Amino acid sequence: FITDNTFIVYAEVGGSTKMSFTTNRVFRDISAWYHVFVSYDTTQATASNRVKVYINGVQETSFSTETYPSQNANLQMNGNVNLCTVGTYRSPFFFYNGYLSEFNWVDGQALTPTDFGEFDDDGVWQPKKFSGSYGTNGFHLDFKDNSSNAALGYDAAGSNNFTVNNISATSPGLATAN
Repeated sequence: FITDNTFIVYAEVGGSTKMSFTTNRVFRDISAWYHVFVSYDTTQATASNRVKVYINGVQETSFSTETYPSQNANLQMNGNVNLCTVGTYRSPFFFYNGYLSEFNWVDGQALTPTDFGEFDDDGVWQPKKFSGSYGTNGFHLDFKDNSSNAALGYDAAGSNNFTVNNISATSPGLATAN
């Protein structure tokens, strides 16, 4: 979420923008929890099928910025590099000022929001536990192990641990890891 209350999905490799989406929809309820789901599949022939953004189970289709990755492009998030950040935007980094309850990255599959949540009887989106495989480079940051600051970056799905930055196990605030 950025300062004008819109939401941005952004990725780059080597300082070059590979994908960027900024919603036209604004999110004014800063006290609410949002479930954000992004499906990324650059093998798709049609550019608009390569990245799909969902918030609380509903696909976002109206963007003020809309840059699709090229077909078969690889992003830094899943590349053979030692830089993957969660909760930051660009360099110099702009840190996310909010809370993250968990972060899932699934490698090698283009899933749907229903793999992680569902609507209840009142039509409210509710999270559910993911039961599939995270793949080779996938990870699940659940931020549950607060035995130390470092433990907050532990991958609950395997061994792709993060080094935490600006987060405290005793009083979590800024939920960023890189």
